[in-house]
Amino acid sequence: MIKNLISTVLFLGITLSVSAQNALSIKVLDNETKKSLQGASIVLTKNQSKNLTTDRNGTSKFSGLPDGQYAITISYIGYSTEKKQIDLVQNTDLEIFLKPRAIKTEEVLVMATRAKNNSSTTYKNISKQDIAKNNFGQDIPYLLDQTPSVVIGSDAGAGIGYTNMKIRGSDNARINVTLNGIPLNDAESMGSFFVNLPDFASSTESIQIQRGIGTSTNGAGSFGASLNIQSNTLEKEPYVEFNNSFGSYNSWKNTLKVGSGLLNNKFAFNVRLSRILSDGYIDRASSDLKSFYVDGGYYSDKHILKAIVFSGKEKTYQSWYGTPEPRLNNDVEGMKDYAVNDGYTQLETENLLNSGRTYNKYLYKNQTDNYTQTHHQLHYTNFINEKLIFNAALHYTRGAGYYEEFRPEDDFSKYNLPPVISGTDTIKQTDLVRRRWLDNYFYGTTFSFNYNPSQTIKLTWGGAANQYKGDHYGEIIWAKYASASNLGDKYYLNDAKKDDISTFLKADFTFEKWLLFADIQYRNINYQVKGDDDKIKGMDFKRKFNFVNPKLGITYLINENSNLYASYAYASKEPVRNDFVDLKGNNPKPEKMQDIEAGYRFNNETFNIGTNFYGMFYKDQLIPTGALNNVGSPLRMNIPNSYRIGLEVDAAWKISAYFDWKATAGLSQNKIKNYTDETSGEFIKKTDIALSPATILSSEFTYRPLRSVEIALLSKYISRQYLDNSSAKLRSIDPSFVNNIRAIYNFSILGLKNIDLGLTVNNILNEKYQTNGYTWGYMDGTSRKYFNFYYPQATTNFMLSLNVKF
Repeated sequence: MIKNLISTVLFLGITLSVSAQNALSIKVLDNETKKSLQGASIVLTKNQSKNLTTDRNGTSKFSGLPDGQYAITISYIGYSTEKKQIDLVQNTDLEIFLKPRAIKTEEVLVMATRAKNNSSTTYKNISKQDIAKNNFGQDIPYLLDQTPSVVIGSDAGAGIGYTNMKIRGSDNARINVTLNGIPLNDAESMGSFFVNLPDFASSTESIQIQRGIGTSTNGAGSFGASLNIQSNTLEKEPYVEFNNSFGSYNSWKNTLKVGSGLLNNKFAFNVRLSRILSDGYIDRASSDLKSFYVDGGYYSDKHILKAIVFSGKEKTYQSWYGTPEPRLNNDVEGMKDYAVNDGYTQLETENLLNSGRTYNKYLYKNQTDNYTQTHHQLHYTNFINEKLIFNAALHYTRGAGYYEEFRPEDDFSKYNLPPVISGTDTIKQTDLVRRRWLDNYFYGTTFSFNYNPSQTIKLTWGGAANQYKGDHYGEIIWAKYASASNLGDKYYLNDAKKDDISTFLKADFTFEKWLLFADIQYRNINYQVKGDDDKIKGMDFKRKFNFVNPKLGITYLINENSNLYASYAYASKEPVRNDFVDLKGNNPKPEKMQDIEAGYRFNNETFNIGTNFYGMFYKDQLIPTGALNNVGSPLRMNIPNSYRIGLEVDAAWKISAYFDWKATAGLSQNKIKNYTDETSGEFIKKTDIALSPATILSSEFTYRPLRSVEIALLSKYISRQYLDNSSAKLRSIDPSFVNNIRAIYNFSILGLKNIDLGLTVNNILNEKYQTNGYTWGYMDGTSRKYFNFYYPQATTNFMLSLNVKF
């Protein structure tokens, strides 16, 4: 079926391109020197946009264009953007002169971390307009759902609160995320927690997803993908926006945005305030999220200086425990068995038996996660001359928070407390409420020099120096029997410090139709932990890592519409904190990967397609065992040899003036070689990696009956996922096929610049599905006892939005 679909799409695209009539050649030159400009971006728009970059002669050629009116937009760093309209009825050659721009914009901030047009990296760009269509208040991973090889999910079931994302089977601890080139990944867990940045999508200019190792140069190594997010860029005109959403589960999003426009031709400011509330699909899985974003910039012909501060405060009710399989199947005896094996109290057992699919184990009213994170960034760009650009940034992130939980009948000995003597009785256990704190700082600097000595050579040298300091500690805030504890006492305290220094050198070379790319990064990590962890006393260690990560790539430009590319990259990555805590012996190995990518891209006015093959080959990959630790993070283990190989397709077809179709496919094998099952001891020659589906398909079919109205059907299929590494169907997540409808109506009235009405109805077929889960078990004699847990996702639900721009 998939092969037939891909073949049909390719055939239709080729047919359309052959039947088209006209060619358009555009040459871009400097208005003052009359020199051709290589690397200028040309966007040609009729019903659909097509983007090309000028070659060494400053030329781009479009072919297969039907008659009609076209809009042309030409942009180049350091020059004013030029826009033209043409009526194309025959083959046409144009020369367009760009004027040097007195005011520069801050797209240069992400030059060192982004893949360029026609590069040998497998990537996907998501524009501000694409983000706005889907921004109803859900977390950033939900905005990426229609991109290749992505699986998303939510603990609370509806995309507000804690969310998760996997790309090519790799979880967020392997996805390198940068905000304006500054690392977002937590230095110890390596994860990126977008719940700490609620509604950041409303301050996002664009997102680039690079699958595989990509061109990541700052922060943790990329083992599945890189996510490069750029925040607001310069808006020359003042604006005010008020965006609101309301929907199922009492979900609300309220956003106010204000921008000054360009003041005195030099200054600009932007402010955003946001609030997101939701009761969640899962019982008691509520979210109370608040955030703000402020930036101010100075812009001149040679300099950009921009300060950015953004902060998020979240309070979410814990729902990471999941739903036991018997609860989903209404298996009463199975639920009782789960309750006994997991040590449920009587109240917890009654809750399990009497709840439905939206079951949440936790009953304590303040079983919540509370965290505030504030980011400070200062960016400076100096356009030294037409060949050399210097970028530098300082950053500082302050985070602090805790999660609070009720603990029934805990041993005093766990908290280094003596038993309570009451008369002749010795009380060794007590009900208590505890808070586990994380109090951290992350700060540092990044820099890069972009040097273009000629039309055929581009060089980038840069680096980063970052330090993380974090305190982990626990407090008892209430106990039925107090023993010798006092408020403010810390029953464990652990200090962590991590220094991360890196430097990189990149080079791009152009020879006729060949584009060559080379990149090498050196990274030095010093990680030191001192004190007691909740589970390990005296967890003192120092680990040092030195990584050299090279990348090579080549692109061949077949013609103005198509190219072939191939790349090789090698990366190394250190273990995360939980690996040191959870793995026996506290000596996890760093993991290493070789990534081979090869692809083909074709793009014309009506059809574009990108296909790529990849092979990611690992040494000592840290793979989830299927179980979780006591804070909901996956337990992992080093596997000597494993791999992920696959085919990805990303296509779009402009069927007519009314209909568009976009589709993606990710077909893969994700295997471990020579695996011994931890629970049963069974040796398996080759087995599937946990939580890595072999097939991921998406489709977005859009109908525009009027220019101001858009209706889209969005579909997503995910094949079976195994909860552990045994490839056992008994411990797996069933395939899912979910469909959503999105409608947008855009108009102006009463002098308002723009009004958007939006409606999304998710899961219109009421599919009862899950995209994530875990399992644990043990051997009972010769039989295996196992306990599966899942995170049910919401049934049919809706969100309605009203966005007004003044």
